[in-house]
Amino acid sequence: MLKAKPFISQVNLVATQFDQTLAFYRLLGLDLPEPAADPSGVLHVEADVPSGAHFALDNEHLARLYNAARRAGTDRNSVLVCIEFADRTEIDAAYARLTAAGHEGLQPPHDAFWGSRFAMVRDPEGNSVGLRSKAEDALRSWPPQDSPAG
Repeated sequence: MLKAKPFISQVNLVATQFDQTLAFYRLLGLDLPEPAADPSGVLHVEADVPSGAHFALDNEHLARLYNAARRAGTDRNSVLVCIEFADRTEIDAAYARLTAAGHEGLQPPHDAFWGSRFAMVRDPEGNSVGLRSKAEDALRSWPPQDSPAG
């Protein structure tokens, strides 16, 4: 049986100027809904795009919930490229493989509030790369809690 290959499933932008960034991408022609807002200050908008990828825009407050390196001040990237794996167990294995090869781990694997197994590493160019499994509704939780520290 062939194992499914990982693929780029999402491009996520962290916007320090959320309203202006949302307006910019709408002006480009992306059909983005009104952002999901939470009394705690979370702003998030997402949409599937015709290429089959997923585009998401988060504010700094939300990014600090899912990224321990951002809370620590060691990750200031505004772009997060997410690689999706077929199985939750592959996230831990991929994170271990990448960090053992010398790539910086930004967020150790954990069960994220949106229902995915999730981790983050830095690529050789300094970009943040999310390793995620397909989200499972039964594993979603709200409100989001800070991810575990690295």
